[in-house]
Amino acid sequence: MMQCLQFLVEPTKNVTEKFKEFRKKVKNEKREPLDESQQFIVNLAKDLGRVCQRSEVLENISKSEDVWPTLTCRAFILEWASLLESKKRPMLTDGWPERSDWKDLALSSEQDMESAKRVILTWTKDLRAQPEQSVWPGEQVVAALDDFENHWKRGRMATLQSAMELVFWMLVNKELDKENIPQKWLMWKQRSQKIGATPYIPHTVWDWICDAGVEVTLDLDTANPDLLISEDEKRMRCGFDRKEVPNYHQRFDGWWCAVGTEGFSSGRQYWEVDVGEMDWRIGVAKESALRKGFKSLNTDTGYLTLRLERGTELKALTVPFTALPATLIPRKVGVYLDYNQGQLSFYDAENRSHIYTYNETFGEKLIPLFGTVEIVKDLVIRSPGNRGHCLCPGMCLWG
Repeated sequence: MMQCLQFLVEPTKNVTEKFKEFRKKVKNEKREPLDESQQFIVNLAKDLGRVCQRSEVLENISKSEDVWPTLTCRAFILEWASLLESKKRPMLTDGWPERSDWKDLALSSEQDMESAKRVILTWTKDLRAQPEQSVWPGEQVVAALDDFENHWKRGRMATLQSAMELVFWMLVNKELDKENIPQKWLMWKQRSQKIGATPYIPHTVWDWICDAGVEVTLDLDTANPDLLISEDEKRMRCGFDRKEVPNYHQRFDGWWCAVGTEGFSSGRQYWEVDVGEMDWRIGVAKESALRKGFKSLNTDTGYLTLRLERGTELKALTVPFTALPATLIPRKVGVYLDYNQGQLSFYDAENRSHIYTYNETFGEKLIPLFGTVEIVKDLVIRSPGNRGHCLCPGMCLWG
């Protein structure tokens, strides 16, 4: 089979190389002098790449092929200085403080920025004392770095910030099992950055998330009487006539919602939902949450959800609600629950990007929640798709 594909693979490689040369030429023509924060990131990439094996992806940063916006550099410096400082303090819960908005803090005083740089420089001083290429990151990290570089080269990632963060995090947490480093990194990112933690989740980590896939079906006894439910109990939309159904205490009679037949009180679970284009809500309901009437379905009333309104307003229904960028609006939502770690995360399942994460200690059963007011397009619960392995040798040319 590989021989049959060779006539396609080789020309594609040539096109890829020519594109890389063209982009490099254009960047060199437009390159401006780096400011202090950008130069600091360049130097840091050199230090990380010097000791970490198989981290050639960082050369794109250290050689200024990948130049980050100044605000991104400043936010990165503040965030990772905070991480290094937190390692010096007694571990609390999972060891990491809750994140503030680093991009807002990046506009703070130069004194704060210089202090953050000193923290990182103190750490890199010890790093420079280590022999070159002395740290093996593990196969999972190497695969993730290759995946990040692949997507960046295709223009699917604006910068290689995620790759640099992964190497940094691995070096700071060398005591952890290397096979779990990318997964632990993502969980930390989602705890420290609730919104848009990463623009792309590498395939090894995505596979790990999908391995928690469960079959979810709608509980007809909880569905609002206005909803039309398919025979397989995986599709729903609003109808024109209100059905005559028993008024069970667990049935929604106000909001156009239903919950799943099964709830979860331990472990990891993942499911996907094809959503509409105008108005929907996806998430979980606590078992004790009230379902009658039109009381707000938010964190105060026992609901952890993502909501789209009027086709353009994406929100996490915290109190007050958290507005999310319109660029994060998905068409297929991945919902990942890690009950024991206290995380409920939402992803754009089509491009494998993070949208939002709720972080809290769960104390009761959580039940998948679905809501829609659309009358044409069904809301559809999907099983996580098959994840076949690519046939391309080395970097994938098609994914």
